Amino acid sequence: MAALLACCNVAFAQMMESVTWTQELKMVSDTEAELIFNATIEEGWHLYTTDVPENGPMPAALRVDVMEGVELVGSLQGVGDVHTEFDEMFEMEISFFSNSAQFVQRVKFSDPENYRFEGLFEGQTCTSGACMPVECPFSYSKGAAAATEAPAEDSAIANPLWTPVIEQLNAAGNAAADAAADNQSLWAIFLAGFVGGLVALFTPCVWPIIPMTVSFFLKRSKDRSQGIRDAVLYGIFIIVIYVTLGLLVTLIFGASALNALSTNAIFNIIFFLMLVVFAASFFGAFEITLPASWSNAMDSKAEKTTGLLSIFFMAFTLALVSFSCTGPIIGFLLVEISTTGSIIAPTMGMFGFAVALALPFTLFALFPSMLKSAPRSGGWMNSIKVVLGFIELALSLKFLSVADLAYGWGLLNRPTFLALWIVIFASLGFYLVGKLKFPHDDDLPYVSVPRYFLAMISFAFAIYMVPGLWGAPCKAVSAFAPPMYTQDFSLYVDEVEAEYHDYDQGMQAALQMGKPVLVDFTGYGCVNCREMEASVWTDDKVRDIMREDFVLVSLYVDDKTPLAVPMEVVENGQKRTLKTVGDKWSFLQRYKFGANAQPFYVILDNEGNPLSGSYAFDKDVEHFLDFLNTGRENY
Repeated sequence: MAALLACCNVAFAQMMESVTWTQELKMVSDTEAELIFNATIEEGWHLYTTDVPENGPMPAALRVDVMEGVELVGSLQGVGDVHTEFDEMFEMEISFFSNSAQFVQRVKFSDPENYRFEGLFEGQTCTSGACMPVECPFSYSKGAAAATEAPAEDSAIANPLWTPVIEQLNAAGNAAADAAADNQSLWAIFLAGFVGGLVALFTPCVWPIIPMTVSFFLKRSKDRSQGIRDAVLYGIFIIVIYVTLGLLVTLIFGASALNALSTNAIFNIIFFLMLVVFAASFFGAFEITLPASWSNAMDSKAEKTTGLLSIFFMAFTLALVSFSCTGPIIGFLLVEISTTGSIIAPTMGMFGFAVALALPFTLFALFPSMLKSAPRSGGWMNSIKVVLGFIELALSLKFLSVADLAYGWGLLNRPTFLALWIVIFASLGFYLVGKLKFPHDDDLPYVSVPRYFLAMISFAFAIYMVPGLWGAPCKAVSAFAPPMYTQDFSLYVDEVEAEYHDYDQGMQAALQMGKPVLVDFTGYGCVNCREMEASVWTDDKVRDIMREDFVLVSLYVDDKTPLAVPMEVVENGQKRTLKTVGDKWSFLQRYKFGANAQPFYVILDNEGNPLSGSYAFDKDVEHFLDFLNTGRENY
């Protein structure tokens, strides 16, 4: 029953030479078979594996549209020589095949003489500076199920407005192709880690240890130079320990997996719960501590050993006993920097954290007289912990918001998010002026000047967000808050919002109004889309042009709303079924424009032809204005 077919081509004409395919349905037992796809990859091209991080290229996947009398066994597996390298285009570690690859999907038949099995292998190939999807449809049937007639091409594909314009777009170029991505630099990550380390210094788990440790080194040494050397080594070992932690995070999870955390709904829920637990710990509900036996063991090792090993164990003991204060800071830091997808980011973040933590041990050893002027331990350190608790509680809502948008729960819309932030920062203000007290707080006989200024800032920030409940932009929090389309109601009219979320309806409206169409391929969980809307669309010139001169059509490719009637379309002579609204718009983006990533912008005339090149993620307002003006002038 095995069939060998050389039937598969890439999705679009200009990519037909990047990969050629053969496929085979190979019986391995009386009831099971292997669906095998063999790929021959042209030199210079990469075909990505099934394990690709979020915001990266399209992973290899099997899409099954019809499955009668057959079921999948396990998942699609890639076989061959897999290469893993840091991809500068996507700025992440990615695994891929070169030259050749094989993908295998095991299936099981309930009746080997009567089945129907149809679908599509989907993947993506890239070469230097260019990426395009590849597809390989498959269709196997036998017996009564095979009598089902394949449908004709869907009317949407026959619509001239859906005609592919990939060659025209490629000729015009991508308006943002050469723009530098606005990602976190390694120096910014180091600085974030350094600030986190400085904050950790002033917690009750770390600050009281500094003078005791420095004094110990100076007193146990034969001379001051040896004491300084030991204290410096102590600081170096602190750096080594925390940098090793950053390396372990990357080695355990991998840079690709870390990048996937940024938009993965389940992990965002875990991050949300983790930060809430950290906040409760800082408020004094409980202590997050490592087993006492660990620190006791390290302390015992330090006493029994001498020389460098003794100093290393002392540094390790510090890391363990201070975990209740440093753990939440490190946890949040790693959560944030892990989403960059860089294999170096966690290590660089921990390096910055450790440098800040180790710095005072070296400085006080070099200048012991500074110990006399250093602030004494006291209740002010617990106040720092509580302030950090409020901040972590506020930031936890960011992760809950991402999960809420991805699943479409509608639990945390923009007004609800802002209301919670208003309460959190108002509560912080009341805490700072002594009107709110937690279990470990001392009595506050008076409000110090620093506390007063911090309280004033916190109250002012809470008041600043109040108009946002009625639709004010609140640009200072736009990167954290849910997008404007989740607003219940708005008294403001300055935001750019799409009137149409259906491509065909938007094109028809533009024809009647005599305007070009700006098509916005976006997603509910697309972080870069929100950044574009908050940073670029809010510019006065951009807003006016988009409102007055274009019909804006926003298409959400991750919209899970079921289509009233599933669409059966024909690509490359094979049928596939589109079941959700997001499927439909994702197919449109691939079929007509040859693109997969979001955000993706294209300007069309009333016949569906591009008026300029496409535009991707680039927050430079002048670049986006050039893109709009080019399309407007060509119209």
